[in-house]
Amino acid sequence: MVLAGVLLSSALALFGCTFTLGMRYNKDQAQSPCLTKACFTVASKIVEGLDRSADPCQDFYQYACGGWVRKNPLSDGRSGWSTFNSVWDQNQAVLKHLLENVTFNSRSAAERKTQFYYLSCLNEQHIEELGATPLIDLITKTGGWSITGPWEKDNFMEVLKTVSGPYRAQPFFTVRVRVDPKNSNSNVIQLLAPAVDWLDYLSLVLFPLDLNDTEPVVLYAKEFLQQVSDLINKTDRSLLNNYMIWNLVQKGASSLDQRFENAQDKLLESLYGTKKSRTPRWQTCIGNTDDTLGFALGALFVKATFDKHSKKIVEGMINEIRTAFKDALDHIKWMDKQTRTAAKDKADTIYNMIGFPDFILDPKELDDVYDGYDVSEDNFFQNTLNFYNFSARVMADHLRKPPSSDQWSMTPPTVNAYYMPNKNGIVFPAGILQAPFYAQHHPKALNFGGIGVVMGHELTHAFGVQGREYDRDGNLRPWWQNSSVDAFKNRTECMVEQYNGFTINGTHINGKQTLEENIADNGGLKAAYNAYQSWVQENGEEKRLPAVNLTNDQLFFVGFAQVWCSVRTPERAHQGLMTDRHSPPKYRVIGTLSNLPAFAEHFQCPTGSPMNPGHRCTVW
Repeated sequence: MVLAGVLLSSALALFGCTFTLGMRYNKDQAQSPCLTKACFTVASKIVEGLDRSADPCQDFYQYACGGWVRKNPLSDGRSGWSTFNSVWDQNQAVLKHLLENVTFNSRSAAERKTQFYYLSCLNEQHIEELGATPLIDLITKTGGWSITGPWEKDNFMEVLKTVSGPYRAQPFFTVRVRVDPKNSNSNVIQLLAPAVDWLDYLSLVLFPLDLNDTEPVVLYAKEFLQQVSDLINKTDRSLLNNYMIWNLVQKGASSLDQRFENAQDKLLESLYGTKKSRTPRWQTCIGNTDDTLGFALGALFVKATFDKHSKKIVEGMINEIRTAFKDALDHIKWMDKQTRTAAKDKADTIYNMIGFPDFILDPKELDDVYDGYDVSEDNFFQNTLNFYNFSARVMADHLRKPPSSDQWSMTPPTVNAYYMPNKNGIVFPAGILQAPFYAQHHPKALNFGGIGVVMGHELTHAFGVQGREYDRDGNLRPWWQNSSVDAFKNRTECMVEQYNGFTINGTHINGKQTLEENIADNGGLKAAYNAYQSWVQENGEEKRLPAVNLTNDQLFFVGFAQVWCSVRTPERAHQGLMTDRHSPPKYRVIGTLSNLPAFAEHFQCPTGSPMNPGHRCTVW
């Protein structure tokens, strides 16, 4: 009761401070506010993030995130910080508590391996005692390095096989076992590679499988691969050796002593403008453990944090957004009837994977996943090498098995989501199913503006530049009529040009490079907003948050924008423009909202203002 009183007093004081500033946007003050503890808490967070001095019709990102940016300056060692990073920090703290618990006594061997791996990473004394010896021994075993001592000049293929196979470095090209794009019921070797002795190479990489020259292989980017092949053939063998061993060194350096961490810091400062890292060792080790034993770690995380009711609620939200997306298809004039019917069928077939794969809560099934991976408490470098060997064997084992419907690419603690074209599935790990993306007792406006837009984004990927080429069963085949394909491409050109016009520090966004994600951003926002409107029509208007002084529609847009609050160094921002398939966070907000008429309506943005330019780009 004392806490509630304090919160209420704070909210009333905050309400008084924000009343005048908010009058332009909220004319109806008659509706009673939500007075729950959850509403007070989230209202405070929302207000902290705002910059009320900014005009939302001029720069909504500054309006929604200006306060957040002021309160989150970059610390040394960080090239960027975002809402996603903040949630991952919280998840890491939970995992630290679980793994360092002195009473840890799991009946799962995989969960015990997780703790052993984490503790070996924390054992800096032993890591310092070993120094560079483990890496030097590995280089010697591989045949030597041309820049440090003797090396075998005529063993290019042997070094390539060793570096790429058991140690998974893959310097020139990538070999993967993935779902066959033309037959989603089987796996196939996927190759990004130049001309080498493939049967010899793949027999080592996929050992102990018995391969012959009739093995089907999917080959990508033929022109690129031919150029790589030509480059290898005309490059001095010492340089090739240097590059291969350097890739091997990169794989192992993070498991070595402080000197290697210092060297890595210098490299990161050159690339991203960061200063010496101050990341606590335990956080580094949590990240390494998640990369290596993420599903066993995820089992601990889920059992400690995941609300069993959330799965059903999230499932319901996905269905509401799916319905909104399908309803919008009826209003798309550029799509022919046959393709529209098939698109609705594909949307209905999308497979939802929420929270975590079921196998992680079954100790026997979880142990089977990591069976054969040996982990000790005191040798971090060897644990790392053992994992590379183990993952190579697992990849080979998958080739002769049908694809698993329960196979995830992200671990449960991950703060992200994704779409799988080969399975026509969308995945939302437990790590992202928490505030500010989602909370069971938050207003629906925030949940739909947060995780709802993420859901819509992933669903829209099924109909993007790449995703639309896969049918409802995840097979790569043409299922659109040609007229709709042409119309789709014409619609996307508008979005390419729109995003080409946005700049960060004077450098333009590449609208073509980011097109796939921009389509998903815009389609996801529209689907989530329409789903929220349908929810309100069915359930009635929600009570408003206290002190925020926003309508619930406005709150939806603010909640959406605050998910993307972030700061970056200029170097990191530039690197993102050159390589990232996503637009910078600022324009994931501005670009999408300026394309949605409802935003301009609810914030009363005049036509011709930056957030209501008049000309809009819409695909879905």
